[in-house]
Amino acid sequence: MIAADRPEHVELRAAVRKLLEQEAPVERVVEHAASDRGYDEQLWRRLAQEIGAVGLAIPERFGGTGATAHEDAVVAEELGRALAGTPYLSTVALAANLVLASGDEAAGAQYLPGIAIGETTAAVAYRGPAGGDRAPVRATRGAAGWRLTGTSSFVLDGAGADLVLVLAGTEAGERALFAVPGNAAGLHRRELTVLDHTRRQAELTFEDVWAAAALAGGEPAQPWLDAALRRATVSLAAEQVGGAERALQSAVEYARLRVQFGRPIGSFQAIKHRCADLAVDNDRARSALVHAIWAAVEGTADQLREASALAALVCGPAFVQAAKESIQIHGGIGFTWEHPAHRYFRRATADLVALVEPRDYREHLLTAVGV
Repeated sequence: MIAADRPEHVELRAAVRKLLEQEAPVERVVEHAASDRGYDEQLWRRLAQEIGAVGLAIPERFGGTGATAHEDAVVAEELGRALAGTPYLSTVALAANLVLASGDEAAGAQYLPGIAIGETTAAVAYRGPAGGDRAPVRATRGAAGWRLTGTSSFVLDGAGADLVLVLAGTEAGERALFAVPGNAAGLHRRELTVLDHTRRQAELTFEDVWAAAALAGGEPAQPWLDAALRRATVSLAAEQVGGAERALQSAVEYARLRVQFGRPIGSFQAIKHRCADLAVDNDRARSALVHAIWAAVEGTADQLREASALAALVCGPAFVQAAKESIQIHGGIGFTWEHPAHRYFRRATADLVALVEPRDYREHLLTAVGV
């Protein structure tokens, strides 16, 4: 559990975990990953409407609960632990925070209530085909409004999102934020082949898309994206901590049961050392996560920039290492397609570049400490 969990956090964690254990075992997650939407829509609505997990970080005036990054991290950690295939990272952690960062009250009233009750999913298009974020889409103003042209790639849950938020370069040399309905004419989506089958990504091509509304009057949106990415990074770090701890738990459970040479393999020193090293890595990752949560709840923007980058650089590799070692400790069965161990490794590896490139996190951290 996240350090300093209050009683309400314990109850929230228990409720989310119980629902995921009942409705989202890994084999069912994989089954729904092959569906049209890529996730269990009924589970998503239950998370939103029965538990209120989707609208936790959305203000009450927009139909949410108005909770903090602490509650968001509790939910994200449990989703990561279960390897749940939901649009939480794209819709809640990124898109909802981006709308809030824009300060556009009308846009918040239009889009956020649907997100809070699980009826609207959203994606954010801000990366180019090469993975960078340098204005892959262009926006020009015409008599009928704004026209978007260009291609954005690696869009999380972009193939099935009901709403697409697009960062597009304008003639003024700035990037503005536009809201595009998922069924807009001229919007073409192509599913990408990615390592993690449980978290879809898409390439979105905008061919003279006119159904675009500029948020906050088309003001420069890069600062909003930066702020949203920092909060989404904290949510992703919580997911990574949850996944890492579940991978270690699975390895330890197997080491206790698997007998070789007449003894459980967990009694061998080599296995003990591997598990101990993973436990240390996971504790280090949790410490980085707790610091990032504090920065998101109580810290300044600069403190959050530093803490979120640190969390990404610690929690991501910890998840990768835990997932990799879990496969090794499981031995031959861990390498089979049917066993979930490789699913955690795929998620852990894909998470390293899910939001931004690791080099960007290192640059943020170095800048924050004055290097």
